[in-house]
Amino acid sequence: MMALKTDMPQALAGFENINRYWDNSRQAWVAKILPGEIYVNRGAKELIATTLGSCVAACIRDPVAGIAGMNHFMLPCEGDGTSECWKKLGTRYGSYAMEALINEILKAGGTRKNLEMKVCGGGKIIDGISNDIGHQNSEFVLNFAKLEGIPVIAYDLGDIYPRKLMYYPQTGKMFIKRIQHLYNDTILVRESQYHERLKETSLSGGVELFE
Repeated sequence: MMALKTDMPQALAGFENINRYWDNSRQAWVAKILPGEIYVNRGAKELIATTLGSCVAACIRDPVAGIAGMNHFMLPCEGDGTSECWKKLGTRYGSYAMEALINEILKAGGTRKNLEMKVCGGGKIIDGISNDIGHQNSEFVLNFAKLEGIPVIAYDLGDIYPRKLMYYPQTGKMFIKRIQHLYNDTILVRESQYHERLKETSLSGGVELFE
C-alpha cells in the first residue's frame, strides 16, 4: 500500500534554495544538488540525489549524531598532476568543496572524529575538457579523505559511465545507477559549463579561498 505524500521537511538554514521534490517510487522527499552545490540533512526523512559525469560527489555522515550531507564538485584544472594549476588551484578548490561540506555538518551538530565517507563519480565522459579530469577528481577525493583521517567505507569511481546517485542520510545507504546510454547531452553540457565557470573564476580571482 502506497503511503500518503507527507509535508516537505524544513531545510536547514542556508539550504532553502536547493531544489527538492517528492519521489513517488521511493515515497520520500529528495533534495537534488547540481555541480558546485552541497546539502546537509539532520534527521529529516529525505534523500539527497545528484547526477555525475566527470564530477565527484562525497557523501559524508556522522552516524552518531544522525547528520549527513553531499557535495558535487569538479577540480578546475586540466592536464597531468604535476602542473602548477593542479598543485595550486586544483587542490585548493577541491579542499574548499570538501571542507565546506564538513563544516556544515559540524555546524549542524556533527563531530569530526565520527565522520565516515562514501564517494562516487569521476567518469571519463567529457572528451572536450580533459581525458583525465574524472581521474583527477577521484584521486583528489581519496587523497583528501586519507589526509584528513576520514574513513572511506564505500566508493564507485572511474570507468566511462555517468551515474545517478541516491543517498539516504538516515541510514548512510548509497544507491548508484550507471547510465549506459545518454539520451540527451544534459550532463555533458552542465559539467562543461561548470568547468568553464571554474576556470574563469580561478583566473579572475573572484572567489576567496582559505589556506
